[in-house]
Amino acid sequence: MGASRGPRLSGMQKQVLALYRGFLRAARSKSPEDRHRIESFVSAEFCRNSKLVDLKNFLYIEYLLRLGKKQLEQINSPATLGLSSLNLRFSENQKP
Repeated sequence: MGASRGPRLSGMQKQVLALYRGFLRAARSKSPEDRHRIESFVSAEFCRNSKLVDLKNFLYIEYLLRLGKKQLEQINSPATLGLSSLNLRFSENQKP
């Protein structure tokens, strides 16, 4: 494989991409219905956060990475049968 010619990624960007790939890999081990729901949810969350979170807000990004790693551990657990989510809405004054 040749090296890509795109921009070099920071360590944090690499962590985010690794987490995303981890979720997609974990989804493969679930039923087709759960796999589709996990992939859709993960894609929507990463897309939403990429638009809402300031790229310079490293503390919040690190928090989201820790949260995502915990969620990934739960999805990877054989005891996890499905996926549910909790939607929190921030007011304009409480944006992350």
